[in-house]
Amino acid sequence: MAQQKKMVEAITSMEEDFSKWYTDVVKKAELTDYSSVRGCMVIRPYGYAIWENIQKDLDARFKKTGHENVYMPLFIPESLLQKEKDHVEGFAPEVAWVTHGGSEELAERLCVRPTSETLFCEHYAKIINSYRDLPKLYNQWCSVVRWEKTTRPFLRSAEFLWQEGHTMHETAEEAQEETLRMLHIYADFYRETLAIPAVIGRKTEKEKFAGAQETYTIEPMMHNGVALQGGTSHYFGDGFAKSFDITFTGRDNSQQYPHQTSWGVSTRVIGAIIMVHGDDNGLVLPPKIAPIQVAIIPIAQHKPGVLEKARELAGRLAETFRVKLDDSDNSAGWKFSEYEMKGVPLRLELGPKDIEKNQCVLVRRDNREKIFVSLDNLEEEIVKALQVVHDGMYEKALQNLKEKTFVARSHEEFLDLAANHPGFIKAMWCGDSACEDKLKDETGGVKSRCIPFEEEHLSDVCVCCGRPSKHMVYWGKQY
Repeated sequence: MAQQKKMVEAITSMEEDFSKWYTDVVKKAELTDYSSVRGCMVIRPYGYAIWENIQKDLDARFKKTGHENVYMPLFIPESLLQKEKDHVEGFAPEVAWVTHGGSEELAERLCVRPTSETLFCEHYAKIINSYRDLPKLYNQWCSVVRWEKTTRPFLRSAEFLWQEGHTMHETAEEAQEETLRMLHIYADFYRETLAIPAVIGRKTEKEKFAGAQETYTIEPMMHNGVALQGGTSHYFGDGFAKSFDITFTGRDNSQQYPHQTSWGVSTRVIGAIIMVHGDDNGLVLPPKIAPIQVAIIPIAQHKPGVLEKARELAGRLAETFRVKLDDSDNSAGWKFSEYEMKGVPLRLELGPKDIEKNQCVLVRRDNREKIFVSLDNLEEEIVKALQVVHDGMYEKALQNLKEKTFVARSHEEFLDLAANHPGFIKAMWCGDSACEDKLKDETGGVKSRCIPFEEEHLSDVCVCCGRPSKHMVYWGKQY
């Protein structure tokens, strides 16, 4: 008898080594592979299918709010990048340069885009002439390159996929509204599609995007108490417009500068999904972005009628859900482990006794609960079960966020929490970036994450220097 394919390999426990656990999940769930270029990843079909579902969901949200997709070049001339001083200084350490075309040295270096503000501005300068041309609501799906020193699949890589929205508006008020609207679209997407709660708010002056007047962020909490910048939205004012000489004739016939925004999320969101929802058996995928929503496992498939019924069900369910029928000759136990590791939200088990009773068993990935359902109303039961899985995942993640959010009212409390309790620390701040630097140095990397929209008054003094406080800030370590 041929030796059966070995059971799914063990995954390192997240309590034992969270970093190794993450790498195990990424590799063994076949999300990525390493490439010969340092820091660049091969996104395998299962990983890319997750990204496609994320892209589809977000793209529909963008289009519903009037945004159009465009595509800008991969290369940016050095002279173009240099036009906005703060912007180029912010990205200089991470820029990759093209210096030769074939064997000939280029007359001007070309930057491989780390982001596309300058390209959009060059284009907008050509097509915006009147207030009637505004707003311009553009988005692009592309890859960008940032030469990161330390890389990890999805979280930080030299090249990654993302979307970047770039919009131009007639007034500052319209642009500011757009900046916040897109931030809340991200927050809704995280909650409604990814089952991930997050803190949202404004970045401090020190942490804002290079060239922005205001940067807003969405900050989910990972299972191990480390934060992740899940998406950002930036208000640029008219700074870029002035640098690139973008003007339009206003309603009063005067020449004016438009006001600009940009906003984006990247494949880093897949890292967030893994680290918020995953467990020691592998991925736990939110139903709305899972490449397979229902894995059908025939039990005792060698017995008459089992495979036929399973195939019939697969064909029927595929009209509504993303379904995978595993009719391979691997054991049922191997299949259970395989689809658990891949994070499939529901496993449908069907054996001879189930067929006799006109039923099947649905097993939830998030908590392994079994649900016996009639085949007559299977579609309705699956819809309900997928929603229950989503809600259960959200509540579990919310509980983790709450349990790992602490309050510090003194410098000593802050240092103790930073050393002994991974998570968010809520603490008052005077507004001086020197205090941010000091706290980061003292704690080995705890940084300001954001100033939340709804601030609590925890004390009258800064947790670092003791001077009068201006804001309550969420602090934490980040990926």
